[in-house]
Amino acid sequence: MTDTLQRIKNTDWQDITEKMHQKGYAVISNLLSDDECEMLKSGYNYSGLYRKTVVMARHRFGSGEYKYYDYPLPDLIQTLRTHIYTHLAPIANSWFKALHIGTEFPPEHETFLKQCHNNGQKKATALILKYETGGFNTLHQDLYGDIYFPIQMVLFLSEPEKDFTGGEFVITQHIPRAQSKAIVLQPKKGDILIFTTNFKPEKGVKGYYRVNMKHGVSELKEGCRYTLGIIFHDAIN
Repeated sequence: MTDTLQRIKNTDWQDITEKMHQKGYAVISNLLSDDECEMLKSGYNYSGLYRKTVVMARHRFGSGEYKYYDYPLPDLIQTLRTHIYTHLAPIANSWFKALHIGTEFPPEHETFLKQCHNNGQKKATALILKYETGGFNTLHQDLYGDIYFPIQMVLFLSEPEKDFTGGEFVITQHIPRAQSKAIVLQPKKGDILIFTTNFKPEKGVKGYYRVNMKHGVSELKEGCRYTLGIIFHDAIN
């Protein structure tokens, strides 16, 4: 994991922080190698890695399939989750302070997970998603209990226009007393998208207000698309 840790260290976290404050999302390009992407995809059919499989159409979540990893997480996922959290916690704390929410996130992910576990949230939330032609994901938020971290990330494991077409990542911003704004992104294989789980603060004339955000995936026109979601809080069920 030495190379991965070095890539995390070399990331311009000040730039990421500014983009998160401004937009509620930021892309880190080429954080994963091609071999790492292929390794994560190759484990998709190994049932021993996962605690639960969800066929999205059965729940009206969209069309596709995803699998929740079980603990212990694969080393690469564990490394990314642990070490990137430390860079995101200050952003989350500044957001909650701006919105006068009385929660402060600890600097270490292990400490935050203990808070989740003490609340009965003990199940892993990292998940790998597979979409084929016609697949899509409806707009949603990934909240799994009363304790949550307001930022999450997606690892892009397939190459747009080569492995698949369509399948853009969609974020919507719901501004109070205004119409919603849609943001459409298509990161490349090996990129990581960091984005808000459910809201971000926006500065207005009378102080900060909450902009609620959801995310989803547009319909795949053809091919196969893999992504891997890393959520920093654990789940009740």
